Amino acid sequence: MFNANDSAAMYGIGTYLQELTNVLINSDTRIHIVHLHSARPVFEIVKTERIEHWYIPEVRNQNTFSGSIQKLEDYCRNIVYLLRLYIKDTKELIFHFNFNQYQLLAKELKATFNCKTVTTIHFLKWAFEFQGNLSKLHTLKSKSEDKRNSYEVLLLTTDEYEGLLYREVDRVIALSQDMKKLICREYHLNPKNISVIPNGLSDSELIQINNRDNLRRKWCFSENEPLILFAGRLHPVKGLLFLIKAFRKVLEVIPDCRLLIAGSGHFDTYLQEAKDISTKIIFTGFLEKKELYELYQISDAGVVPSLYEPFGYVAVEMMMHELPIVATETSGLNEVVDDSCGLKIPIIIHPDRVEIDTNLLAEKIIFLLQHPVEAKAMGENGRRRYKQLYSSKIMRRNMLNLYNSLYNTENNISKTIGELNKEIQ
Repeated sequence: MFNANDSAAMYGIGTYLQELTNVLINSDTRIHIVHLHSARPVFEIVKTERIEHWYIPEVRNQNTFSGSIQKLEDYCRNIVYLLRLYIKDTKELIFHFNFNQYQLLAKELKATFNCKTVTTIHFLKWAFEFQGNLSKLHTLKSKSEDKRNSYEVLLLTTDEYEGLLYREVDRVIALSQDMKKLICREYHLNPKNISVIPNGLSDSELIQINNRDNLRRKWCFSENEPLILFAGRLHPVKGLLFLIKAFRKVLEVIPDCRLLIAGSGHFDTYLQEAKDISTKIIFTGFLEKKELYELYQISDAGVVPSLYEPFGYVAVEMMMHELPIVATETSGLNEVVDDSCGLKIPIIIHPDRVEIDTNLLAEKIIFLLQHPVEAKAMGENGRRRYKQLYSSKIMRRNMLNLYNSLYNTENNISKTIGELNKEIQ
């Protein structure tokens, strides 16, 4: 499995690799995680009981094309050279990518080893930058080359190489049906080469009611203080500015509530937006899972206001902890959160921007805080939905089925997620 020294590895992709590793440990799979662009000065192998971590040093900046293609080719060839030295058992060898710009590496690996290649699409670079606004991408592509600035050239180059990877590998994993439809249409992929496998999450035991009061005291909140929780990177695509604007309207109706913002990023924009209500907003910074899970369990409502979200691990974590949700109807997130466990907010797409109706967002949050019976029912429904669709048990079955199918051509299984879930149940 390939990882990269990237901010995304601290959040969704990091969670994915951890969960994928956990579900494979007790199978017959031997696991190696190759960390590309590592901050370590030399190549290093760190062995644990079940996993080997291979660290390959950094030679370029970030997870996009900021240097020449030649430098990238040289780096990929060096990776393959190292892997040739250390990979001795090539039986049923699979390379699993988790970042989208490594078509050159995938091509070199297939030329060198008798192997299969897989990539999981966690996000699309253009969608992240344009907040999922497809028309904005099409406008950029129609722009003449001499009119494109350096940023636009970089973005289109990255998009081109993402598409090359999707066509190079033996199987593409999409986290949602929405993503599958998008990449089939935009990158002209064969649907048969795409498997829809939602992310899975290891269960966390729910705390007892009396422990909830203890946790509230630990975090210095009163017993009846309404708490609204946002978790994720502080990035425009996560819609936090719209949430802060909506929270200002919530305070007009429920003045004693607080907004908790758990995550790291560029704080200045959000602090500036919240300066008049700063005493009602708490920025925790990045939290370890145990601390974040405590906040899930003491909060009254979770908000996922993303403008673009290919899947939405945070939403699944909230569902797992019986937290009722207000979420946007965007991309994969709209599939994860259904009407039984959350209230939905439509995305407003303009030619040059994406927005959320902050009045409607405030209205949905207020409803959850003022209707505890309905909110509790949504939380319980979310917990059931998590167990039915997004547990680590289901992820394990789906991933092992996929890996085995790559080498089992006679019985190449093409079961739907629903069929697999019925087997598990």
